[in-house]
Formats: sequence, C-alpha cells, structure tokens
Amino acid sequence: MKSGPFRLVPSRAPRPGSRAAACALALALASTCAHAVELPRIFADGMVLQRERPLPVWGWSEPGVSVHVRIAGQEVTAAAAADGRWRVELAALRAGGPHRLVVDDGRDPVAFDDVLVGDVWLASGQSNMEWPIAKSSDAQAVIASATDPAIRHFKVPRSWAGAPQRQLEDGRWVASSPAAAGDFSAVAHAFARELRAATGVPIGIVDSTWGGSTIEAWTDAATQGLDPAGIDARAHALREADARALAQTRRNLARWPALPADDAGWQAPDADTSDWVEIATPALWEGAGWNGLDGVAWYRATFTLDADETQAGVVLGVGRIDDSDVTWVNGHQVGATSMQYALPRRYAVPASALRAGVNHVAVRVEDFGGGGGLHGEPGEVFVQPQRGAPRALDGGWRFRVAQARVALVDDKNQHPALLYNAMIHPLQPYALRGVIWYQGESNANTVAQARRYRAQFPALIGQWRRQWDAPALPFLWVQLASFSSGADRGDESPWAVLRESQSAALALPATAQVVAIDIGDARDIHPRDKRSVGHRLALAARPVAYGEAVAWRGPAFAGVSFADHAATVTFAGEAPAARSGGRELRGFAVAGRDRVFHPAQAWIHGETVVARSPDVPEPVAVRYAWRDEAGHADLVGATGLPASPFRSDDW
Repeated sequence: MKSGPFRLVPSRAPRPGSRAAACALALALASTCAHAVELPRIFADGMVLQRERPLPVWGWSEPGVSVHVRIAGQEVTAAAAADGRWRVELAALRAGGPHRLVVDDGRDPVAFDDVLVGDVWLASGQSNMEWPIAKSSDAQAVIASATDPAIRHFKVPRSWAGAPQRQLEDGRWVASSPAAAGDFSAVAHAFARELRAATGVPIGIVDSTWGGSTIEAWTDAATQGLDPAGIDARAHALREADARALAQTRRNLARWPALPADDAGWQAPDADTSDWVEIATPALWEGAGWNGLDGVAWYRATFTLDADETQAGVVLGVGRIDDSDVTWVNGHQVGATSMQYALPRRYAVPASALRAGVNHVAVRVEDFGGGGGLHGEPGEVFVQPQRGAPRALDGGWRFRVAQARVALVDDKNQHPALLYNAMIHPLQPYALRGVIWYQGESNANTVAQARRYRAQFPALIGQWRRQWDAPALPFLWVQLASFSSGADRGDESPWAVLRESQSAALALPATAQVVAIDIGDARDIHPRDKRSVGHRLALAARPVAYGEAVAWRGPAFAGVSFADHAATVTFAGEAPAARSGGRELRGFAVAGRDRVFHPAQAWIHGETVVARSPDVPEPVAVRYAWRDEAGHADLVGATGLPASPFRSDDW
C-alpha cells in the first residue's frame, strides 16, 4: 500500500456525483487528492462503536490540517501532526443508532452511515474460531435464523507484514442476514446472538483469525524479545522466495492446461496415468515443487500380493493426509478421513477388493490451506498382509492435480509477529468490550512447545491490553477440545499440557476460560458443534465483562490429599457431579512414587472425589482428563458444565 495520503472509500462504491466519486475519478486519471482525509478501514458504513466508553477516532491527513469529527450531536477537532496523523476522542455514547459519523478536514469530508453503538468484541485465533457457520452443525437452521441486522461482523482478511501496518488490507462491516451469515465465524456469531439477547444492544464482531496460526504470529516482536528489523528482513526474504516458488508451481501446473479437470474415474485400476508425474512420498507436496498449491490432487501407487495374502485381506497405511482423503484399492473405496492433517491413515482392505498380483492404490487428497499431500513417517506408508510384516509403500508414487488454487499466504501464519503486524496492529486503538480467543492447537505439537505457551499466552494478553490502553480488557478463551492428535505417548500429552498452560493465564484479572473437552471430536480437529462453544463464551462474558451473577463454569481443582490408599480431591466453585447422573466418574488416574499412572476407579463422595487403583497401593499424584483426547472424562458441575483437566503433580 502506498504510504502517501489517499482517499479511503468506506466499504462501498462512491455515490455518483458525490465528492468521493470525483476524487476516485481524479485518482483514475493519475491525479491525487493530496488533502483527502484517510481513516482506518475498520471505520466504515454499518460499523458498530463501543458504547459507554470514550471513543478514539484517528487517521491521517495533510500536516497541520484541522480535522473535525461529528456524531450524535458531538463535534471534536484535532490538528494533524507533522507526520499527518491525527486523533480525537469522542465522549461515551449510549447504545443505539443508527447514526452518521462525519470526518471533515475542510476539503473533502468522509461520512459513514448506519453506525450503531453497542458492544464490540474482537474474535481471534486459529481455525476453530475462523470456522464458518456454513461448515458447522445445523448450518441451514442457523443461517435461516440469522435475521438480526443489529449483529454485525467485520472480517479482517488474511494478511501478513514484516512491520506493523497502519491500515488493514481490506474489510467491511456486514449485517447478519441469511444471505451473509454462512461466512461468519460460527463461534463468534453464536456468542454474539446470546449477548444480543442478554443485553439488548447491538453487537459487533471483529473477526481477525487465521487457521493453523501459532501464538507467535499474533504477538509483536518486542514482546517476544525479537529484533523488529530482523523480522522485517525475514518478511522481505519470504516474499522473494514466494515469487520463485510460485513461478515453479505454475510451470509445473502448465503440463495440465485443462484445470480444473474431471477426475471421475481416476480411482479405476486401468485409469490413464500417462501424464501423471512422480512424487516423493511421504512428504508434503510443497517440498516437491508444488509450493503454494491448494485444491485437489491424486496419488497412485501399486503393491503386489500372492494368492494366499489376498484371501485374508490387508491393512493399508497411506500416511498422514493434509487435509482430507478418500482412498481406493483396485477401484473399491476402502477409507475416507476428513480434516485430519496429522492423523496416520490405516485402512482395512477386504479380500473382495484385492487380487493376486498387482494391486492399485488411489488417494484423492483435498487440501484447504497450508501444507498439503501425503506426508508423515516412512513407516506410516505400508501394506500389511494379515499374517505378515508391514511392507514399505514409500516409493513409485505418481501424482496428478485436479483442482488448483495457487497462492503463498498460508505458511505465513507460523512466523513471529507477521499476523500481528497486519491483522491486529491496524485495529488499535478501536474501542472494544473484550476479546474472545480460540487458539493453541498449532502450539501443541510437543510437550516442550505446549509448556512454552504458559509464558507466551499471558504475554500476548498483556501486550494487547497495553496497546489498547485497557489493562482490564476482558479476555475470554476456549480451552482446547478433545482430539486424537497422535502426539501423546504414555503419560505425556502435549494437548493436556497446553490446556494446563491456558488455565495458568486465569491468574490474570478479567479473564475466563471455557472448557470444551466434552464437545470435541476425537477424529476431527474441527468439531462441528460451534454453538455450544459460543454459548459457553457468552456465559463467561456475563460475569467477567458485564458483572452478572451467572453460573458459567464447572468444578475447579482446589487440592488433593492422600490416605487409605486413595486420593481425595477437593474443588472450588460448583460441587462435583457425573454427566451420567450417577456417582462413578471416568477420566481419573493415580500414580505412586514410581511416577507411572494407572487408570483409577473414582466416585463422588459428598463434595469431593475419591480415586484409587489396585495397581497403586500408595498414590502420591492424581490426574484428570490428562489425554489429548479426553472426551470420555465426565466430571461436571450442577449446571452440567465440565471441569477443566488437571493434575496434582508437576512432573
């Protein structure tokens, strides 16, 4: 984006005959509107302003120019500084509207219409916050009922930068309607609907999310102790590398001029593969000359069986697929997995799908962003007869693209500060009621990484609060749901440690955590029930942001004592209950001094839980729901809200 002043057209085309239209025409003729006032793109028609808070309005103009800001009978004036920046602060407004906000530099005023005043929440994080209503459970019913235009969403486009940007790349405010709601964040919209019902005021959601992003990407350089100049230099290098990689990918795709292709029948054993290419497997296709490719691509390979091996069937391993796959053997579908980029695929192949001699494997891969393809460890790609050892199937694979989208943007969500610079910094200091956050999956690949989150998460919260000049800005988050990531080994669970790191941030004021282990999906990192998540966030917001006395969380671990060969656990808040309604509980484990945990029998005893195991005569530690996939754990409170996973040890 140019650094000089330019006319910002607020989320719409200029009205014919208007001053804005005249300026746009001048720009088209390579002239300039040197004196035009510029505002951040978050200021636009249909915006929601935060009620009952002083309202900063800022932008850029010619140095020394007086800028007048008017709304609802108020007028405030500021002079643009030597660098052109100006800022005013409006007095707090009551909820309501619509209003008109006018910003006038005496030359070319900007007017924003249909402005509401209510509560504004920033929704940020990775894919489970980004996940749209259209892909969630009960999508049709939710979309049909999204008829409240006082709920409005502003989607910050995925973007990245090596230095903090003053301006978003794009974005507009959209009122909730059945025509638009399918693209809204499902969690944020459910949250907004509940708050709208509870408060009666307009609700604005600023959706700044990016699937697969790490917390480092959302944190500024200084907070991470990094050199901003180094990050900027890295960003320039990334852009240069992107240009080279994209050129290579486009050259590779040129061998198939008719894209998208009709891939019906590509699973057939006798499919024509003369124009397919060889590809190293297992490995993400980005490393094989297909960087920046998203879409649909196919893999094919063969394996050989004798007559006896075909009669008993085999197990086929096709590695980890980023993101989804359908797999065939000899034209027979033998498996399919959706949105499980880190899950090794192991499919049972019946004898009816096999033949003595050469057998043909076909895998249709759909990649929605980031890495793509058939990847993982070599030992995860194999064929194993029922009475034999696994045979490696990591050679001789061929590859063909069916649908292609080429853009190198998705891999930038892993780099420190890049998303903060482009997707958060330009929003500051737009007045907010609070933040809702759903992120952490990308920081739970190892236990060591999950431990680091314990310091990173409160650092991010503190940084954002400082930059918004709001030390008590409510910050609510979703604890990681249950999921079989494949990363946990024995008693080591990266996701459990990440959840513990999230819980540690509750030591900060004006925070709340929503527990979601009971509404996860063991086989899908994107559980489709987003309404329950939004409901729980709204429950948490009511005491933290609105001072209401409502029940919003389950029992919280308070302490444990060990006696009579058992662990007795005490809780704060709600008394313990079982989701089933009985006294017995699942999800507990105990360990002795050998630090080896064993599943425990657990039951409710008054307002405590007693856990014991015949394998641990003298327990010294207790854990609850200490697994990546902990959906079986069933400790809840009187309201049915789940208890957070916990442990008494620090091993």
